Amino acid sequence: MRMPQAETLSSPHGLGNDDDHFHEECGVIGVWNGKDAAALTALGLHALQHRGQEASGIVALSEKGEFHSHRGLGLVGDIFGDAKVMAGLPGTAACGHNRYATTGETALRNVQPLYADFEFGGLAVAHNGNLTNAGQLRRALVRRGCLFQSSTDSEVFVHLIAISLYSNVVDRLIDALKQVQGAYSLVALHNGALIGARDPLGVRPLVLGKLNEGWVLASETCALDIVGAEFVRDIEPGEIVVINDEGIRSLNPMQPAPSRFCIFEYIYFARPDSVVEGTPVYETRKRIGAELARESHVAADVVVPVPDSGVPAAMGYAIEAGVPFELGIIRNHYVGRTFIEPTDQIRHLGVKLKHSANRAMLEGKRVILVDDSIVRGTTSKKIVEMVRNAGAAEVHMRISSPPTTHSCFYGIDTPERAQLLAAQHDLEAMAKLIGVDSLAFISLDGLYRALGRPGRDAASPAYCDACFTGDYAIPLTDWSNAPESKAKAAIPA
Repeated sequence: MRMPQAETLSSPHGLGNDDDHFHEECGVIGVWNGKDAAALTALGLHALQHRGQEASGIVALSEKGEFHSHRGLGLVGDIFGDAKVMAGLPGTAACGHNRYATTGETALRNVQPLYADFEFGGLAVAHNGNLTNAGQLRRALVRRGCLFQSSTDSEVFVHLIAISLYSNVVDRLIDALKQVQGAYSLVALHNGALIGARDPLGVRPLVLGKLNEGWVLASETCALDIVGAEFVRDIEPGEIVVINDEGIRSLNPMQPAPSRFCIFEYIYFARPDSVVEGTPVYETRKRIGAELARESHVAADVVVPVPDSGVPAAMGYAIEAGVPFELGIIRNHYVGRTFIEPTDQIRHLGVKLKHSANRAMLEGKRVILVDDSIVRGTTSKKIVEMVRNAGAAEVHMRISSPPTTHSCFYGIDTPERAQLLAAQHDLEAMAKLIGVDSLAFISLDGLYRALGRPGRDAASPAYCDACFTGDYAIPLTDWSNAPESKAKAAIPA
């Protein structure tokens, strides 16, 4: 089948790297037997925009069996807002991808879904996560003569499928998945089916929805909601689902293993209105805030969230502590990258483009600031300074995650460990550097209690919490000989 290309290079104006938060690598969605599948996919990608703002792409399968592609750098609305673009993506099946890069530079050649023509027909692949042996596999594939067109580790899937000796696409995909290590949720589209797959530990999310006579696979339930699909279930760890005109088939070719879902999905990554692994994210974040209040409350006049991610936790904290909740910081939702030449003075003022102090709620008050995490501490320091300049009598910071002491290698864009504030300083030193009267994080056991567990079982943790503990559940093959301080530079190209 031919693969018409309608690729565009849009201006990248995502959120950028100047905000001090972790970033999810990407979001994926696939639609089978849906009217205007590409439009549904674009809507789903819009709902998943928080999972990646650097680039988006859609591959659609027409009723004639032809694949059509459109990809671009930037936000979903800018890439797929043109009626002519959508008219060039006909068909009742499609898959899409939002990218926030953890491997490979931001370039059009790295924008997914990746597409290739095989003996069995065309195949488009969209991947969320990170392969920890991609560098090793890539070197072996290059020695075999494989030619890589991108610098993303997702292309490893394509080449492993290409060289597999199995006859059909599903068996070839299983063959490929058995060779990779890492965290992934994958959606693939070929002439006969839509396929979804999840890594054996279920680190990255993937859900299944029913849309009239069709089906939807997506990273989060919020993508199902926007297209009017009914949530059916989570794809199980290690499961492969094959969806075609005959229905849905479930395969479990992987070695069974205890689930290690990413705990940070509950804290920050997932959209608040999503349901993750059967648990509503919004309510979970309120419970985390309540647990944080039970562990570390101090006398205060007002609880103020650092918007937007700190809002539900701050609400839970305020209710538990019996302290008024107020929007003492107002976020400007219409700011992306700094639009002025980034001189040192403008960089210093940049936080004011995104956040403004609500002086009436802060002046003369003992303030508890609630945020989801501290990474480098740069934004926290500026926000605390802003709150003090608005006249706050005291500023106490409470964090709804444990201290982030280790880098993530499973699909989350994190700094080197040397840049993580909690990896380099104790609590007292961090409080001094940020400029607060007191600083407290939720305990690891407290976080697990908020998620309905009695605490963390060190022998068999229920979640992937390596960013807090250094307990990496999946082998770091590509980093086995590299100190973690050099890990980001060692990520496979």
